[in-house]
Amino acid sequence: MTHDGVTRTRSPMPRGYVGAPTLRGMRSEPVVMVHGWGGSFLRTWQEPGWEALLADAGRDVIGVDLLGHGTAEKPHDPEAYTDLTPAITSALPDGPVDAIGFSLGSMTLLEFACRSPNRLSRLVISGVGKTLFDPDQSDVIARAVEGDAAEDDVMSQVFVQYASFPGNDRTALAACLRRPRTPITPERLASVTCPVLVVVGERDFVGSGQPLVDALPDARLVTLPGTDHFATPKDFRFIDAALEFLDAVPG
Repeated sequence: MTHDGVTRTRSPMPRGYVGAPTLRGMRSEPVVMVHGWGGSFLRTWQEPGWEALLADAGRDVIGVDLLGHGTAEKPHDPEAYTDLTPAITSALPDGPVDAIGFSLGSMTLLEFACRSPNRLSRLVISGVGKTLFDPDQSDVIARAVEGDAAEDDVMSQVFVQYASFPGNDRTALAACLRRPRTPITPERLASVTCPVLVVVGERDFVGSGQPLVDALPDARLVTLPGTDHFATPKDFRFIDAALEFLDAVPG
């Protein structure tokens, strides 16, 4: 991990290695991975085994910790979080990349894709759905994280639990929730021309992923039966679908 919140993992086997025929013909783009709110590259992607599987498939991995998370800086001013995409932009190598995001990471990757559609070859987004187009309700969760959560507000209590993980700064995470933001609209998503895989748990509070798929020019939907929001990154069905979509299934 570097000081800028970026982890770069080289595949242990050179691309095109003649001793590994299962890798021949596979795509070779590096894979950028962006976690959700309250998470980090370590907790969201490394611990469930995503990084290791991609490396086994011969793909370099670029792990990004968004501002306010993981090893990145953690300012307490909501204005500092107005634009989260520089964490992605600064991590990118020359040339196209694939990307995988969860929740806040998906929103940030979609914003990046709207601005720079030619930088992404394929995009996997998860933990976002219909509510992406709804009025923002983040201040309710921010107040809960700061200690003003009703005991019967189960969803807010779960966010409070995530904010309390070791290494997290609750004030910074609340500031991130209160950030000024440019809405992601169907009109803006029309510029995202790369193939997109949308993965949403059937029990996820973000709602159906179909409205998001409908707004993207080239997208497909995978719904995970019985899975809620926070269980999504560890769901093996998500992992299998994403690796297949990226042509990164280990041999």
